[in-house]
Amino acid sequence: MDNGEKNLKKALKKRALGYDSTEVTEEYQDDGEGGVKLVKRKVVKKNVPPDVSAAKLLIELNGETSDIEKLSDEELEKEKQRLLSLYIKENYDNQKK
Repeated sequence: MDNGEKNLKKALKKRALGYDSTEVTEEYQDDGEGGVKLVKRKVVKKNVPPDVSAAKLLIELNGETSDIEKLSDEELEKEKQRLLSLYIKENYDNQKK
């Protein structure tokens, strides 16, 4: 497995399980002396929820398609909820550290 494939699987796993991200926006202004100064900084934390499509694709890439193809929409939703609860637990455990 090359690095590109590893990176793809890592990104798909992250998307399949959901993740938190932080977005930083900074606004600068001329300081009147030929330089700039930071006048405003906004930090926003965002949560990206688990994505069933990414989970399906990840499973397909791992060669486990026969099992996933047999799942009904209801079973897929249950799996999504299971992954979400795992994500929440993992996120909670990481915050405690």
